[in-house]
Amino acid sequence: MSLTNKYYKMLSGFSESPSLDARALLAYVIQSDPLLSWRELTPDEEEKMLECIEKRKKGMPIAYITGEKEFMGLSFYVNENTLIPRPDTETIVETLIEENPFEKPHITDLCSGSGCIGISLAHYIKNSTVTMWDISPGAIEIAQKNILRHNLSGRVCALKGDVLKDTYPKSDIIVSNPPYIADKIADTLEVSRFEPSLALKGGEDGLNFYRTMIPKAFDSLHDGGILAFEIGYDQGEAVKKLMEEYFDNVKIKKDYADNDRMVYGYKNVEL
Repeated sequence: MSLTNKYYKMLSGFSESPSLDARALLAYVIQSDPLLSWRELTPDEEEKMLECIEKRKKGMPIAYITGEKEFMGLSFYVNENTLIPRPDTETIVETLIEENPFEKPHITDLCSGSGCIGISLAHYIKNSTVTMWDISPGAIEIAQKNILRHNLSGRVCALKGDVLKDTYPKSDIIVSNPPYIADKIADTLEVSRFEPSLALKGGEDGLNFYRTMIPKAFDSLHDGGILAFEIGYDQGEAVKKLMEEYFDNVKIKKDYADNDRMVYGYKNVEL
């Protein structure tokens, strides 16, 4: 019996994908692919594995148990001070890589969390520099670890900033995955049990951050610059309308699940 088969039964009834979860946890414990390993766990490994299983049975996401998550083909440190990077958010990074008109863009990533957006953009746009902002000291600490992990300390920095009050750095591209879940809804979601409410709650209707950030971003962007937001699946038209008060050629982009996921526009461009 493989190690995965031995442990996935413990997660049956607690997880929608017990086999995949067991494999991920085993890979974390033994630091190798469990499908390629046929040995028994050492006593210390067994104890660690059982602790991981108990955390998962209580609903803790795999990424918080293992302390990392893949995004855009890169691996990022995460913890409960940061949102867990999701495949939906890759839509933003891919679009900005395609749409970037600048030879050496300065990019500002607001509400940066783990840094997955800003660091991925720096990784794939080789001549870019990136400033990442977050209000959470815990998130900034994780982002700084991820900068070092990807050898980007020369081009990327993570700083404390309040996106609702502070003036943004002068930028060619400003990107943000801000809190956008309506407060009352956020409190009812499973995700709120473990992920930081500071990064989830966007006010009574979920649009508070967009209302404040759009004019501030307009003032900070160079002409021709791009502002890009992640949005909730039902917020596309509302955020597009807010952006069209300031920006040109505003577009809604869908993710791979065909949900509205991104709104972006340009400052002072001729259509």
